[in-house]
Amino acid sequence: MMKLSFDPFPILSSERLEFRAMHVGDVHEVFAMRSDPDTMKFIPRPLAKNLDDALAHIKMVEDTIHNKQGINWAITLKNETKMIGIAGFYRIKPESYRSELGYMLLPEYRNQGYISEAIKTVLQYAFNQLDFNSIEAVIDPDNFASERVLQKNGFIKEAHLRENELWEGKFLDTVIYSLLKRNFDPNKICSLN
Repeated sequence: MMKLSFDPFPILSSERLEFRAMHVGDVHEVFAMRSDPDTMKFIPRPLAKNLDDALAHIKMVEDTIHNKQGINWAITLKNETKMIGIAGFYRIKPESYRSELGYMLLPEYRNQGYISEAIKTVLQYAFNQLDFNSIEAVIDPDNFASERVLQKNGFIKEAHLRENELWEGKFLDTVIYSLLKRNFDPNKICSLN
């Protein structure tokens, strides 16, 4: 079984981005993402209604890291402090060396290749430092932008689960993409540009 430790918190960087721990100073950016109906369109979770909801989300992320159930990074542009997005791993299954990848960006930073760069960076950490064998991404089948970015980053479609989740009185489908460690080649990862 995997031995997970996120203490000290792993600081990552890429060509244009830095990855740090999320903190209460990010509350306005977390609120902007989690209260935006367009950003949350394909994420079956309640919209943040106020800054307290955003603070609760930050606390949940911190607790998840502390309990070694997941890890999320605040994404910033190099040499800047403002969080522009979040990327990380949820639902870690240490017994299976597998986890779920998640990511989101503030709208004004989309379509600039930042998510592909973030995915490449956190995957390198997951496969090389944490020793995951596989990473999955669970998306709404209508989330074509997320599907495209996963495919460009080497993920393949594993499953389409029909009406497997109930949200606000409606049954939703989910699609699972995955990437195996042996198929991960950071040199072949493409950006959206």
